[in-house]
Amino acid sequence: MSTAAPSVFEADLPTFTYGFTATPHDIFDDVRAAQSRAPIALGPLGPEILSYELARDILRDNRFRLPPGITLAAQGITSGPLYDKMAGSLLGLDGPPHVRLRKLVSKAFTPRATARLQDTIHEVVNGLVDRVLDAGRCDVVTDIARSYPTPIICALLGAPREDWPLFADWTEEVFKALNFQPEVTFDEAQIMRAWGELDTYVDDMVAARQSNLTDDLLSELIRAESDGDRLNLDELRMLVAGFLMAGTDTTRNQLAASVQVLCEHPDQWTKLRDHPELAMQAVEESMRHSPAASIVPRVAGEDAEFGGYMFPAGTFILVNTFVANRDPAIYHDADRFDITREDVPPILTFGGGAHYCLGANLARRELAEALVVLTRRLAAPVASDRPRGSHCSE
Repeated sequence: MSTAAPSVFEADLPTFTYGFTATPHDIFDDVRAAQSRAPIALGPLGPEILSYELARDILRDNRFRLPPGITLAAQGITSGPLYDKMAGSLLGLDGPPHVRLRKLVSKAFTPRATARLQDTIHEVVNGLVDRVLDAGRCDVVTDIARSYPTPIICALLGAPREDWPLFADWTEEVFKALNFQPEVTFDEAQIMRAWGELDTYVDDMVAARQSNLTDDLLSELIRAESDGDRLNLDELRMLVAGFLMAGTDTTRNQLAASVQVLCEHPDQWTKLRDHPELAMQAVEESMRHSPAASIVPRVAGEDAEFGGYMFPAGTFILVNTFVANRDPAIYHDADRFDITREDVPPILTFGGGAHYCLGANLARRELAEALVVLTRRLAAPVASDRPRGSHCSE
């Protein structure tokens, strides 16, 4: 008798559909209903992993890979210089090349490197609040969150303060290729021009440090060595751009989403204001309950049996970390927002396995400091429309 697992497409799994402008909250009831029936369902783009345990496991399973250049491919761009640049970034690599770079980069991206940014983080967020206090009101998204992460990434890399606006401009331009909106088009040549200017700037930074290494991240990357292997100039360029891309948009969107959910729960805002020691728990809980990045794409690199089903090679899969982070089998009263939760399993918002977010510690530190300052210095928050999420996490 055959014991082969049924195809995930032929197993009578629950199904749901949604439009591509829908937010996770718009479709939450339908997805939760599917989750109550099975840990996997069929969504409009293919199988979606809904349970916490299967989501955690598939993120650690090397048979399922990050699709290269997925944001551009979704817009019909599957070749050319921009696609090649995006697919060759740390966000786009997989397999041995990805493992090699992670091994080198992890030697530089240490908690010590992020800890020394504490003063900069404090200064940046307080400076942004100073600018809005006199007005008596602010839009957290545009007045604070949007401008918050880039200066911190610049300080981490060691770029001089007077050049931070350049990095902000380059990042905004490159992000036009990353934030997929069906109705938005972008100028590929203009993006490549901005990226080229960033590369040239990084070349000059590297040249200056070859004879005078300092204690910034770029110097640490130049120093990084594993069994005689070092990063070359192309890789250094690629990593700087990758840190800007990965460390800017998701952090600012998550800050907006975290403030939003705190505004929707005034008792939690007050609790954090009165107990700033809860800041890290507030970050974890807001990223669990209201994450800015809520899906992680994967593609089956081979025919793979997983979770009791067969996934044919090439199957596009969405790991729905939004609903997995609210799995009632894992979290008590999973839909409740409570910054005092303790002894809970790690959230899946930073991904997992080989592609676990390198900058997770820095992001947590940035968000925690911002939430402490905002709850202390801004009074009577009022929630407006919920901010939309950003591109997928790695």
